[in-house]
Parts: sequence; C-alpha cells; structure tokens
Amino acid sequence: MEDEKAALSRKLIDIVGDISAISDYRSPVKKQYTNLARRLKLLTPMFEEIRDGKDPLPEDSIQALASLVTALESAKELLHFGSEGSKIYLVLEREHIMTRFQEVTAELEQALSGISFEKLDISDEVKEQVELVLAQFRRAKGRMDGPDDELYDDLLCLYNKNNDALEDPDVLIRLVEKLHLGGIADLTQESLALHEMVGATGGDPEESIEKMSMLLKKVKDFVQTSNPNIDAEKSTPTSSGERTSIDGNQNLVIPDDFRCPISLELMNDPVIVSTGQTYERLCIEKWLAAGHSTCPKTQQALTSTALTPNYVLRSLIAQWCESNGIEPPKRPTTSRPTTKTGGSACSAAERTKISSLLSKLTSNSPEDRRSAAGEIRLLAKRNADNRVAIAEAGAIPLLVHLLSTPDSRTQEHAVTALLNLSICEDNKGTIVSSGAVPGVVHVLRKGSMEARENAAATLFSLSVVDENKVTIGSSGAIPPLVTLLGEGTQRGKKDAATALFNLCIYQGNKGKAVRAGVIPTLMQLLTEPQGSMVDEALAILAILASHPEGKAAIGTAEAVLVLVDVIGNGSPRNKENAAAVLVHLCTGDQQHLVQAQELGVMGPLLDLAQHGTERGKRKAAQLLERMNRFVETQKQARALAENQAIAHPPSSANDDDS
Repeated sequence: MEDEKAALSRKLIDIVGDISAISDYRSPVKKQYTNLARRLKLLTPMFEEIRDGKDPLPEDSIQALASLVTALESAKELLHFGSEGSKIYLVLEREHIMTRFQEVTAELEQALSGISFEKLDISDEVKEQVELVLAQFRRAKGRMDGPDDELYDDLLCLYNKNNDALEDPDVLIRLVEKLHLGGIADLTQESLALHEMVGATGGDPEESIEKMSMLLKKVKDFVQTSNPNIDAEKSTPTSSGERTSIDGNQNLVIPDDFRCPISLELMNDPVIVSTGQTYERLCIEKWLAAGHSTCPKTQQALTSTALTPNYVLRSLIAQWCESNGIEPPKRPTTSRPTTKTGGSACSAAERTKISSLLSKLTSNSPEDRRSAAGEIRLLAKRNADNRVAIAEAGAIPLLVHLLSTPDSRTQEHAVTALLNLSICEDNKGTIVSSGAVPGVVHVLRKGSMEARENAAATLFSLSVVDENKVTIGSSGAIPPLVTLLGEGTQRGKKDAATALFNLCIYQGNKGKAVRAGVIPTLMQLLTEPQGSMVDEALAILAILASHPEGKAAIGTAEAVLVLVDVIGNGSPRNKENAAAVLVHLCTGDQQHLVQAQELGVMGPLLDLAQHGTERGKRKAAQLLERMNRFVETQKQARALAENQAIAHPPSSANDDDS
C-alpha cells in the first residue's frame, strides 16, 4: 500500500506540474482554461501532504485518487490543446471544444467528490482549500462561455465564402486583432498548429484542413497587403541564409500551388512525401522531427519518411519568379548526416553486395556488366540510403563508361541507374563531374526508346542545378530533346518537355531551342486532337516568347489563332500562358494585334482580366490596354483623314474646264 500511495501521489504531483508549466492559452479559450489550470494548481498541497503522510491509504481512497489521476490526464490533454491548438479551429469548432471542456470539468468534479477527505492524513487548511476547489468545479460544471459571437460569425462567414468572393476588410481587421495574427511568426505558428490539431478530430480532416487553410491564407494575404513591411519579419531562413521574399512587389499574390501548405510561403525547396503532397523541405522536416507520422495536409499515415525533390514544381516556381521580375528562390545547401560507416545507413552486407556488383561492372563478360547495371538500377531506385552508398562505392564513373557500350540493354540500365542516383542532391555534382552529360546525350540520340526517355529525364534532373543548365545546353542536348518531343511516346514527350522547359529557364539556351526547331513541334502538340501535351507546350512557349528569336519563330508559325482559342477555352494556367505569349507577340507588332482582335479575343480577355489567375489578369490587362490604344490610334487616324478630305476636297472636272 505504501508503494502504491507513493506512486499515486508522485503521479498526481507530476501531472499538476505539467499543467503548471503551460505558459499561456489561445485567446478564444484563455479565460476558461486559465481558471481551470489555476484551480488544479491548488490541489498540489493535498498531493504533497498525502505523499509525506505516515498513515497508509485505505483501499477506497486509493481507488478515488486513481480516478483523479485519469481525470487530471484528461484535463492536461485539454489544456495542452488550448495552449498549442489552432486559434481558428478553437473558434470554428467551439461546440466540440465547449462540450469537451464540460466533460472534463464534470470528470474532475466527480473524481474529487469521490475522495473522503476525513480518511486522508491532510491538514484542515488544505482540506478547506480542496473543498473550495470542489465547490468551484460544481459551480463551473455545465457552464462555459464560448468565443465571442462576433468572432465566431466573422470566421464562419469567411469559412463558408466562395474563394473568389471579396472579403470585407472590417471583418478581416477584427479577425487579425482578436486572434492575434498580425505578425508573420503568429501566422506561421497558427499554420503549424492548424495542421496538427485537425489531425486529432474525428470528422473529415482533409476537408476541414483545406477550408481552414484557405481561410488562414486569406487572413495572411490581408495582413501582408495591409502591412507591406511584414516581409521584414519573415524568419524562415534557409541553411544558406536566404529568405523567401517578394520585396518590391507587395501586391503580387503567390499562386496557391507554389505555397507550402504548412508555412503558406513561396517554396524554396519543394519535396514530395509518400502521400503525394508537396511541402517546403525545412517545414516538413520539422514536422517529422517533432515525431509526427502523418501527412499534415491529408492526415494520412506516411508509409515512408523519404522526401523526393519536386523538380517540376521547382522549375515552375522559377519560371513564375522570372515572369514577375522576382529573383527565383535559392535552394538551401544541405549536408546529409553521416553515420559511423559513412553517409549511408546501409548494412555491411548491403555494402558488400554493392562492391560485388561494381566488380561485375568492369567484367569482361557482357552478361555480367548487363546484369550488374540492372541490379544497381533497381537498388538505386529503392531508397535514399542505397543511392548514397552506391555513389560512395564509386559506381558513377563506371556507369558513365557504360553509356557508350554497343549493348542497348546495358546502356539502358546504365542511364536509368544514373537517373535514379541523381535523385540524391549530392550525387548530381559527381555525375556531371564524371563526364556523364556527353554520354547521356549520346544515349538520347542513339539509344532505345526507353533509354532515350530516361536520358531526357536524367538531363532534367541534373539541370535543376543552375550551372548544369549551361553545361547541358552546350553539350548538344537540346536538338535530340526536340526530336524526342516530336516523335517519342507519350512518356518520352513528357520527359523531353520537362527537360526543355527547365533548360530554357537559362536565357542562353532559348536561342538553341528555337534554332533546333522546337517552335513548329510545340505548335503541332498544341493542335493535336487529344491535346495531351497542351500544358507543357504552352509553358515552354511562354518562356521562349521573351527571346527575340522565339518571338519571331512563334509569329511565323501563325500561333495567334491557337492562342486566342486557348484564352477562350483553356484551363486557368493555360489561359495565363497563352496570354503571356500573346503579350510578347503584340508588343511592337500591330499585325498580330489586329489578327487577335479580328479573331474575337476581346471577350475572352475581359473574362480573363476578371476571373483569371493573378498573372493571367495582369497579362489580359496588358493586352486590353494595347488593343484599346491601337483602336484609339485608328480612330484618330480616320478622323485626321476625314478632316483633311474636308479641308482639301478633290478638284472636279468642271472646275478644270473653266
């Protein structure tokens, strides 16, 4: 009994100590939760006197105190929720929050009521204090003031409003003030809390988190617009000291796809988790380091903690930044933590197997080389540790050597193994410095269709590093990529398009792509009946249109008809890119302006200016301004001609006879 008494009293003291350590509570529940915590702290003297008392506890007192332990654990969980939970969630789910508060209060009152204080070895002063706490619980049971109605109504209004609807600034001001969301640190903390708290609900977390995240985004956009200096508060530095910033363009709205769902900031280094969702690397790493095993956005269990770089999204973000005159975000430099056996967590047996495969790569037997390259290809695909271990073992130069082998299957294995190894950021430099680019280009020209597809994907992966864009462009890679774009399988065309898109972000490669004949190929893809490559074709055209050779080639290809059709009937992103191309074509060229006008572009442009993406709206506005200016110039020219005709009428034949 003595041991049980000591364990119980120690447990009770520890729980109240944990509750006392909670520093503050979210504003929507601050008053009620602070009062609850204060009452529970008053129980500590009773627990201490029970611990120090000499008399053993009767069985019924032990059972009563055990029930109090359970009730206090429930209270601690509730109070942690009120301290670290999402403010938006605490308001919108106020019925659930109030119900849970009442349940916990009732549980505490019931547990305290079951204790016979006369049987405990405690002083009269402590007994009176505990009875006072019990009386307060009885009065508080079934009574809790919810968040103020105006705050709830404001949030509910914004929560249920269509995303395209305009928000009332007064409502947003009240929300920012009452929820204390006026700083970037507050907003980031709220975003993290939102993702964690929604995961604890029994409802539909995916739908809830989507809507609450959109609500938080609206609040954040309002705060940033109202306070342009808020960017100075941004404290999400990368490991190289860079900050996500759109300074000098405060009215620019970041597309939702480019924001990290956790921080709501423009992503520097987007990575994909096992559920297929994309996050900023630093944010998701912090989430995982905190012990979470679910996807923040969907709350699905993560089957793996591996993070795969989202190269396509990173390139799209870079293009968006370039199009809007913003310096593209620089990726942080990362260093992989090493273990005692090296940079990989592979076992000794796995390392021995890799060494054996490397020996076969240099074998005189073509079959040995082929099978070894195939096994390395599969190992490198399997996980990140294998990719590190294979590179550390010295496989990359050996695989590069096999790119020129006459055996097509071995060549295919080698280029695909390099593709899989290039997923590891640290391997990209080793692959390029080992002279792989000319060999990969050779496979792109001469290999089997699958090898050519994987060669294109390898070049795309390597071109994520900016200096590699120059190296790859200078190696003659662009013409065979254009060829694959025109004649490849569906997958081959996709691989070629993503590689070309990424390479053409570098200005020096744009002319090479145009001279390689990419514009006619892109126009052909735009007019294909199935339309499966329209997204990629327009994205590349939008990059090339800013280059003089690109603009001239697009004009020669008679693209205006297709562009006008896309502006009228395409997806939001395609409308945006088509308008961007048309802006370049119509700059200083009235012929294209007249043609677009005659094709009826005015109506679709007016619609785009009202309902398009932010960039689409700007491009539509630019085109409308050019067209209105052109129409006005035409009117003035006609009026001038008419005035001149009136002032100088042509001489008649009769006048000549006289």
